[in-house]
Amino acid sequence: MAYLALVGVVVGVNLLPAFGPPTWSILVYARLRWHLEPVALVVLGAAAATTGRLVLGVVTRHLRGRFAPRYRENLAALQARLTRRRSGFAAFVTLFVISPLPSAQLFSAAGLLELRLGPLCLAFFAGRLVTYTLYVTTAVVVETQLTSVLANVWGEPWWIALQLVLLVGLALLPTVRWDRVGRARDSKSPR
Repeated sequence: MAYLALVGVVVGVNLLPAFGPPTWSILVYARLRWHLEPVALVVLGAAAATTGRLVLGVVTRHLRGRFAPRYRENLAALQARLTRRRSGFAAFVTLFVISPLPSAQLFSAAGLLELRLGPLCLAFFAGRLVTYTLYVTTAVVVETQLTSVLANVWGEPWWIALQLVLLVGLALLPTVRWDRVGRARDSKSPR
């Protein structure tokens, strides 16, 4: 029953576009509080987080149609830039694996850009398996010392500021004329 409740909480938190607690902290809390099996905790946590982020990306994708035509054009230009070369999309996928940034805004941006969410979810899942394993293993080793760290993470001003900056960036994403960004640089580079 504890595992089912944990999955529900993790999916729910990962549906939030901002200000949700980091999933690793929920998993560590569950490990410390309920002494859940670490391997199951990591696998279920990564799967639940990926499911929540996938749904967030799909929901955000449907919001794109509500934007003004000029904003949709700007997003289409950025989408074309990212998907024109495999290296652009590969870099975006890599960002999902190793990024220290909160993933809610990354999945929201991917949804707005109508990028293929499957490869992003696989990258996210793989990256989360590694990071959640590190956090849960650390929790097992230093069980008593982490409780004070977890109590302080969610209300830190830097965490709130980072969430706000990323939300502003996400809000500005459709306003940039992506068809013009880099055009001057591209025209100056030798062919």
